[in-house]
Amino acid sequence: MKALTKTDFSLPGQVGVYHGKVRDVYNINDDLMVMVATDRISAFDVVLPKGIPFKGQVLNQIAAKFLDATADIVPNWKIATPDPMVTIGVKAEGFKVEMIIRGYLTGSAWREYKKGCRSLCGVALPEGMRENERFPEPIITPTTKAEEGHDENISKEEIIRQGLVSKADYEQMEGYTKALFKRGSEIAATKGLILVDTKYEFGKRDGKVILIDEIHTPDSSRYFYADGYEDKFLKGEPQRQLSKEFVRQWLISQGFMNEPGQQMPEITDDYAKSVSDRYIELYEHIVGEQFTPAPDEGDIAGRIERNITQWLTFRN
Repeated sequence: MKALTKTDFSLPGQVGVYHGKVRDVYNINDDLMVMVATDRISAFDVVLPKGIPFKGQVLNQIAAKFLDATADIVPNWKIATPDPMVTIGVKAEGFKVEMIIRGYLTGSAWREYKKGCRSLCGVALPEGMRENERFPEPIITPTTKAEEGHDENISKEEIIRQGLVSKADYEQMEGYTKALFKRGSEIAATKGLILVDTKYEFGKRDGKVILIDEIHTPDSSRYFYADGYEDKFLKGEPQRQLSKEFVRQWLISQGFMNEPGQQMPEITDDYAKSVSDRYIELYEHIVGEQFTPAPDEGDIAGRIERNITQWLTFRN
């Protein structure tokens, strides 16, 4: 099973490239962005040393479907998907904050709550909550978007005070975030899933706020199975979930949280395949159709570069 962990393309009109933790983004004539979803995987703000087969395809195809399914709520950057691992869209000036919205107390929010924290990003948390409990209303807990290292929690008031986002733009992003989460939750419910929490990224193009990046994928979201949720919650048992959290939990069990002195555990081929299987499982649940792997032509990067080049050439 092959995995794409690196790209080094030379595309028509290319004026720059950004290699992120898991995506490589090519700037075409300062007008278009070619986003390649690689098979790299990150956790605790570090890229794991082995790629996960089909992960990039899963993320790209889920995101493309949700961008299309929410285009009536907020304009987004997507134009085309010329390859199963690629989305091409308009270039926007991204805001330096990520909009995280949580419907349930779990993950990092629960870890903080368990330590006694009762305020997250300026949002007051009710007393007496339990792990995986639903909030009375979804809460928005933004983070700064770090170029390197850890993203940091930040309040709405601090975002506006620091001038990271204007008050008007932030409130528009806030409204979009709530509406997108509502739509995502409704779609998940039809597939027997609960959209627990997720993040959205926004940018500005021609003076308008638009949705950018991926949405509702297992890298940016957490899903529980609806069946059995209530029973497991009442018993205090871990929820069956489809998200990247299982990778984080495995790393924690191996003594790694990217803290000083800790060593990354070995990622075996068997473990990489098990992670791949989980990503495919989420795809099939949330999309509601069987996953079809992209054709194995022996050279994943070569296939992708050809498909992008053909699209860009044809468009011009």
